[in-house]
Amino acid sequence: MPNFSVSKFINKNQGVSSSVFDTCSSFIPMENLIYLILLISIFPISIQSKVSISISPSTLNKSGDPVQIQWSGVESPSNLDWLGIYSPPNSSHKHFIGYVFLSSSPGWESGSGSVSIPLVNLRSKYSFRIFRWTESEIDDKHHDHDNNPLPGTKHLLAASEELRFSPGRGPEQIHLAFTDQDDEMRVMFVTEDGSERFVRYGEKEEELDQIVAARVARYEREHMCDSPANDSIGWRDPGFIHDAVMTKLQNGSRVYYQVGSESKGWSSIQSFMSRNEDSDETIAFLFGDMGAATPYTTFVRTQDESISTVRWILRDIEALGDKPAFVSHIGDISYARGHAWLWDVFFNQIEPVASRVAYHVCIGNHEYDWPLQPWKPDWASGIYGKDGGGECGVPYSLKFNMPGNSSEPTKTNGVPTRNLFYSFNMGSVHFVYISTETNFLKGSRQFSFLERDLESVDRKKTPFVVVQGHRPMYTTSNERRDTPLREKMLHHLEPLFVKNNVTLALWGHVHRYERFCPLKNYTCGSMGVDGEDWEALPVHLVIGMAGQDWQPIWEPRPNHLDVPIFPQPKRSMYRGGEFGYTRLVATKEKLTISYVGNHDGEVHDSVEILASGQVVNGGVGAKFNESVENSRSRNGMLESSFSWYVMGGSILVLGAFIGYIVGFVSHARKSRNNWTPVKTEELQ
Repeated sequence: MPNFSVSKFINKNQGVSSSVFDTCSSFIPMENLIYLILLISIFPISIQSKVSISISPSTLNKSGDPVQIQWSGVESPSNLDWLGIYSPPNSSHKHFIGYVFLSSSPGWESGSGSVSIPLVNLRSKYSFRIFRWTESEIDDKHHDHDNNPLPGTKHLLAASEELRFSPGRGPEQIHLAFTDQDDEMRVMFVTEDGSERFVRYGEKEEELDQIVAARVARYEREHMCDSPANDSIGWRDPGFIHDAVMTKLQNGSRVYYQVGSESKGWSSIQSFMSRNEDSDETIAFLFGDMGAATPYTTFVRTQDESISTVRWILRDIEALGDKPAFVSHIGDISYARGHAWLWDVFFNQIEPVASRVAYHVCIGNHEYDWPLQPWKPDWASGIYGKDGGGECGVPYSLKFNMPGNSSEPTKTNGVPTRNLFYSFNMGSVHFVYISTETNFLKGSRQFSFLERDLESVDRKKTPFVVVQGHRPMYTTSNERRDTPLREKMLHHLEPLFVKNNVTLALWGHVHRYERFCPLKNYTCGSMGVDGEDWEALPVHLVIGMAGQDWQPIWEPRPNHLDVPIFPQPKRSMYRGGEFGYTRLVATKEKLTISYVGNHDGEVHDSVEILASGQVVNGGVGAKFNESVENSRSRNGMLESSFSWYVMGGSILVLGAFIGYIVGFVSHARKSRNNWTPVKTEELQ
């Protein structure tokens, strides 16, 4: 049936009296009637009265709860019929947040079916619409991030009632971060309004006797720098971002807390272990390029493997017991790329981890890069493009609040870009974060910070120094586009690293794991394996394997199975093609960093470095509990019963998190109807 608007329907008098307008206006206020007609006329609709759609329940309690969507009466079903997900409900047809094909439901050929989709609270209601899309209407020029054609909205078959989230449920998207003070912990969260919220905390779960008011901030559509972040497809109301600091925490103590208010509701009680400045033990989980998973297909690729990364890290954190730790996510964080709701999906996915340990970040190209960014020298014109989707660092700058006060102006209506470079101590390690997207050359504010910071490290207190940034200084992948940037990093940054005996340099951007030898100017330093002199040089690792896909892997050439597509030079000690993350354990004597694969949760590579800087072991290491236990055995601080892999089985049944994950994985698998993703360097 051809499409038509309500206004055309009335004007053409197709079965409706021309006096409809006058009749309706007699009992509907004129301004409401005009709004209704204008609103409906925006959405071309088709009439197919036989198709019905229903949802259950019509109210969800919290993010991650599923809604069951049922339909019937679809005549001559096609595998291109699809269900659109909309928030807010009055979004135009083409401004869906995601979709699933009806063919994902068993028995869809009968014209009836159902899907269950867990949803994140976007502080706005949802609605659902069923469309018919035909092969003749496929438009290859209207495609998603993977060059798959986006479904057409010409033929609307049915629309659902609205879905809402229940009020008074308390804030969501809770995440922690260290401050510049060892006895503090920052907590941030999101609400639907800007009314006053608090954090109350204490050392007993039943006695939260300390309370602090949270600061509140938000950003607007006009703060974005480019599309899709500032247009109707990508923009959604981000809510209000609250930020509070818990102070005067006892060393290495468990702190219980909850956020919210009496009038608007409180979150459930969470807990974390505070930093212990009297301990030299350090435990961290580090990775880059994770993203988040959605139970539907959307305009950009989402990262199903991120679920496994969060799951295994959650296992590790639970097994730690009362030991402080933190997470380090070095760029390409949510992969929202201007589609605001994906930030909500990301923060809800990491909340089970980020509400228990500090979650630290540095900026990547997909948080920042846009055509008019302030620092874009001629040599970088082919490097810094549109990867940020027009966000220009605004969501990143407000949704996180890292130590220090680094910022750079955006030279637009946006807020200054923050969280660019900073450092902190954790046990025996000094951690440094830098930005590869803003000026790092000699003479810049960032270079001056890095020079000052590295020179001032007290190596007696923190014998190990770990520097982290997004784009790698070294990689053996076919990443030619970034070659000029790597040359600048080698010229300006590597001398600082070598001079100040940086222990580890961790990078993302390349979506695979790779470990190098102790390195300077592409040359391996001696490790003293055979008693010869050795030199303390940085060990570089690429750890961008936490979720994003479509990176060239280290596979053999089809016609020469003994030769990889990208040859592995001697400086590359280990290359891994599996998703995963790294775990770092250190004392004042030794640092061990291990690569854990998501496919089995086991260690597949590790390297051990002494406080002197000497690399003493590299390869598949011991299980994490063994490396921690060995490093702490001198004072018995680790219980002998501590076992990661025994405890792991019980951890995976954690109700709230696993319910959320099971919903995302099993209820609504994404279907692309056999469209073929395209692999390009732009997708990093």
